[in-house]
Amino acid sequence: MDELGAALEAAGGLAAGPESAARLRTLLADELRRSARELALKRSGYGAPVTVAVAPADAGLRAVAPVPAELRADPDAVGERAWLLVAALVGALVEAGAGRELRAGALGGDLVLEVAGEPADADLVPLAFDGQVAGVDRMRARALAVPAFVLADASDLRPPIGAAHPLVVAATVAALGGRPADAESLAAHEDAVLAEVEARGGNGDDGAVPLPHDDPVPARRVARRILQRLNGMGKWGGYHTEFAHLARGFAGNDRALAEAVGEALLQAGLLGEKPNVGQRHVFLNPRRAADIHALIERGEPPGDLTLP
Repeated sequence: MDELGAALEAAGGLAAGPESAARLRTLLADELRRSARELALKRSGYGAPVTVAVAPADAGLRAVAPVPAELRADPDAVGERAWLLVAALVGALVEAGAGRELRAGALGGDLVLEVAGEPADADLVPLAFDGQVAGVDRMRARALAVPAFVLADASDLRPPIGAAHPLVVAATVAALGGRPADAESLAAHEDAVLAEVEARGGNGDDGAVPLPHDDPVPARRVARRILQRLNGMGKWGGYHTEFAHLARGFAGNDRALAEAVGEALLQAGLLGEKPNVGQRHVFLNPRRAADIHALIERGEPPGDLTLP
């Protein structure tokens, strides 16, 4: 039985009065806990859909997802399917809202997201979410619009940490008209996203050492450019890309070198690998973030990296 959905309808949906606040908050908390358990299964939401909730906020739209609030600071805080749920929710908020500037916080340990927009447009987010989440493998999910008071206790709303945080990348993709939970849409908007991230200072260059594309050592130059590009696209943890894409942007002999460097980065554990049907997908290993940034920014390879 869908207790939350039934209670929302009985209370009047977005127009529900404050007398229903305690019950709706309790039912939402129960539904978020159930949805978090669903996300850990091989197939999520097939008995009852995974639920996210959205509400009007002061001069904006606010939503909560059944994933740890630590995602605001740590891209490794969630697995792939949980990340795709969040990416779809970011896409829906940006699509229905009026801006791409995203803030993230917490509600009882769950991740809260907020964007600027017209509060009256909260009822548009569930429809946008349906389109954004469509096609996510082995997951069925829904968004419910709830009264503002249900999410009013959200706290610590701040921008995600880092100009290239996956949450920022997802919002940028959505603002460009893309679908951040869809791999093909991400690839189609990659160059535009990278340009925006670099303009915001998220490319890891501080001018103290040669920029990655100016590095005089060929293999190290290629390694730094690969890592820089993946970082700029927020390819940490749950956000991954095809191994074959590592050689994009390289020409001639550098293309073959890029493939060899990619294997070396995998061997050293700077990249992680996710087997996929007929493809190899890779991502930046969050546990090696310090080594990755040292190589991008200062050209300092870790001791366990052997470049060709």
